[in-house]
Amino acid sequence: MRPQSPDDDVLDVLIVGAGLSGIGAARQLQQRCPDKRFAILEARDAIGGTWDLFRYPGIRSDSDMYTLGYRFKPWRGAKAIADGPSILAYIRETAEETGITRHIRFGHKVVGAAWRSDEACWTIDADRSADGSRQRLRARLLYVCAGYYSYAEGHRPEFPGEHEFRGRMVHPQFWDPSIDYAGKRVVVIGSGATAVTLVPAMAETAAHVTMLQRSPTYIVTRPGEDPIAHKLRRMLPERLAYRATRWKNVLLGMFFFQLARRRPAKVKERIVGMAAAQLTPGFDVGTHFTPRYNPWDQRVCLVPDGDLFREIRNGRASVVTDQIDRFTADGIVLKSGQTLPADVVVVATGLKLNMLGDIALTVDGQARRPSESLAYKGMMLGNVPNLVLAFGYTNASWTLKADLTAEYVCRLLRFMDRRGHRMAMPEVDPTVQTVPFLDFSSGYVQRAASVLPRQGQRKPWRVYQNYLMDMLTIRHGRIDDGVLRFDRVAATLPTNDPIAEAQS
Repeated sequence: MRPQSPDDDVLDVLIVGAGLSGIGAARQLQQRCPDKRFAILEARDAIGGTWDLFRYPGIRSDSDMYTLGYRFKPWRGAKAIADGPSILAYIRETAEETGITRHIRFGHKVVGAAWRSDEACWTIDADRSADGSRQRLRARLLYVCAGYYSYAEGHRPEFPGEHEFRGRMVHPQFWDPSIDYAGKRVVVIGSGATAVTLVPAMAETAAHVTMLQRSPTYIVTRPGEDPIAHKLRRMLPERLAYRATRWKNVLLGMFFFQLARRRPAKVKERIVGMAAAQLTPGFDVGTHFTPRYNPWDQRVCLVPDGDLFREIRNGRASVVTDQIDRFTADGIVLKSGQTLPADVVVVATGLKLNMLGDIALTVDGQARRPSESLAYKGMMLGNVPNLVLAFGYTNASWTLKADLTAEYVCRLLRFMDRRGHRMAMPEVDPTVQTVPFLDFSSGYVQRAASVLPRQGQRKPWRVYQNYLMDMLTIRHGRIDDGVLRFDRVAATLPTNDPIAEAQS
């Protein structure tokens, strides 16, 4: 029997988060690095992340499932724009079919992570929701797949007089299933992806639903099902059909994004014209569906089969573009003087962004904050060793970048094994000029300027919102690129330090 080493109680990889990114990361570790010991810490009590947290009416993807799905696992559902429960089932199936679930520690919220160079190891502290105790683990590489917004709170502005309102008021992130809106007047405050999902879903049973927006958003209709995908499924083996559909959608998305950047006026005219064609003649598209910014300066909203336009057309929903003056007992008074009667108000005013799940990081006793860091290839932080974060695209499906990041982690681990390295750290060149991490004018991005890291104006510090560019730099680029610094560390961990990973 092999004698026990002090390193036996140290994980190779600790993944934070059991959502879409975390389960995908674990699956790729299983496939590409089967000798690596890993665990997943999940703050909640269920798999799925966003897709388990959000329960509001109509919850669905705003990206097609052939790109939001994993590269390694074909999406078998009929709908390309899938509902939340179907996506959650897909994530859970991915975890269950290869035994990933047994690696998950539910109810473990990571609150701190401390790197020590002399040990080449992270010490991670997690609070357990079951009994309030704190658990300590050690890992060579910390892989944060906790998303980019707070689960604890959304963006929720206070409105004058809202405490006088006698109806129900709810933020969709914290939907209360006891809310009965059937036959009632509903106002949804907002104009983003959540609002355009809620309005048609609630209009099916509500007396009327009004989408109250301060300013319009670009809204594009796409078929709920992809006829080309269905045809390819009939003609080709499953994996080949999935791959072909995935690439078709990736390239189409990139084409339209680049077209919007190069010919914004033409694309704006086309999107607004498409909206007008789906509404009744004479509808004031200029006020309600013509944004003040160019396409893709903010994320474009997607509605499957034009469901939002259909509900407006048939009179069960409406759009009002105005600002709130105050709430009353039975509705909302607008700046224009108009009053919107309401029994239920849904405050779909956005998300609150955070980074690294609000984990407090230290490196050799020195605090490291994402906002003071430079992002390396959009997935590591400058001068922070053995740390990777999953952060997807703003102009395409999140999973495209998350998949590439997981592949890179596996490449990096194998490279370090071959060379005998135990540390990999992007070393920042102080001459690199920096710009904001995200080139987006959306309110939730602007509010998070003090939270997000920066990016550089040259590679590998650039954050490309481009799948092909990232394929070249992440999947096919050199690991030892002259920026990533490696060290050999022959450290011995103290044998008397309690390692919680060994516990059940």
